[in-house]
Amino acid sequence: MRIECWHPLGGVERWDPFRGEMNRLFDSFFRRPTVVETAPGACAWMPVVDMYETKDDVVLTFEVPGVREKDIALSITGDMLTVRGARAFDRELEKESYHRVERAYGQFERTLELPMPVQADRVKATYRDGVLEVKLPKAEEVKPKAIKIDIL
Repeated sequence: MRIECWHPLGGVERWDPFRGEMNRLFDSFFRRPTVVETAPGACAWMPVVDMYETKDDVVLTFEVPGVREKDIALSITGDMLTVRGARAFDRELEKESYHRVERAYGQFERTLELPMPVQADRVKATYRDGVLEVKLPKAEEVKPKAIKIDIL
């Protein structure tokens, strides 16, 4: 029995479990959520992110190659940061001319829980070379404070 998959750009291709399914298995195991199935024949994607903290800030860097700055929106609600956007498929070629389409296109949304309270009104976001960097200043109550010790 031959297993075949429908392709969104038209046509039918032979199903190879080690090409797509195994990659998704390893991605989910190693917590790399990049493409998720939303409905049969439809895909959504999520940008990968690094999160770290400095003395004064919580910093997040999102990989969003091919997304224009104007197509990205950030919001903070409580201790949750959400980044939304879209990567457009802007090629006007005939379906038959494609040999492979592996990059995901369309809407994305990624919501992350922040590890500590931040000052939402002082957030700074920069975008360069497909990387969105978001700096969230820590709330004053979580910053370490030096205490002077008097010597008697």
